[in-house]
Amino acid sequence: MSRSPIARALPALLLAAVILVAWESYVRAAEVRPQVLPAPSRVLTEGWAFRDLIWSHVVPTLAETAIGFSLAILVGTAAAVGIDFSMTVRRALYPVLVASQAIPVVAVAPLLVLWFGFGIVPKALVVALVTFFPITVGWVDGFAATERAASNLLRSMGASRWQVFRLVRVPGALPSFFSGLRIAITYAVVGAIFAEYVGAKRGLGIFMQLQQNAFRTDLVMAAVAVTAVISVALFLATYAVERAAIPWHAAARAARSGSATNGNAR
Repeated sequence: MSRSPIARALPALLLAAVILVAWESYVRAAEVRPQVLPAPSRVLTEGWAFRDLIWSHVVPTLAETAIGFSLAILVGTAAAVGIDFSMTVRRALYPVLVASQAIPVVAVAPLLVLWFGFGIVPKALVVALVTFFPITVGWVDGFAATERAASNLLRSMGASRWQVFRLVRVPGALPSFFSGLRIAITYAVVGAIFAEYVGAKRGLGIFMQLQQNAFRTDLVMAAVAVTAVISVALFLATYAVERAAIPWHAAARAARSGSATNGNAR
């Protein structure tokens, strides 16, 4: 029998609680100045006191993340389909995609701001740049792992290549796609914040920079905590979308997890 979500999350929650208690105890015992290392309680209280200001910076960051991540899904999917349909495209495009990941974002982000200004476009492009590769690889690996027998069966029944792709290869690749999606989403918010550091008017990145310059380490840590919460929420959201899109895979994974738990219990 599978465990409840609360039971599965309990070890992580306990570890987080231990870390926070140890952090709070150390700061109080060593009398560390808040400008150097604020206690978790101070981060929480100051973050709550400035919640309206923080939220006003969260909204632009979420917008940049949503636009950039949507663009990454479109570009990554198109690239993966081209790679799957044509060996020539694979040989030409795949090395370029791999090489693109060697380009340091710290060098590209200022150029994007120079070319496109301080609006939302350069931030969205940075998010797309740091997230499209795992999505592309997820699709490509998923297409490669599709059952060959099912494709051959449809071809023997007169199905076109596009019909085989739509009915067999895409559904078979979705689990790998969602695995790549989960990897990519963990970088999305961080990518937006980094782009804001380079040049922005609003956003969590510029908020952190301003508070760092004002020696408000507690508010910097509060913004970091908000970033972590958003990233975890988006990561968990991919499981909800996956469960809705391919419920059979989620059920099979839950069954395997339950079997493994029962086997360990024995």
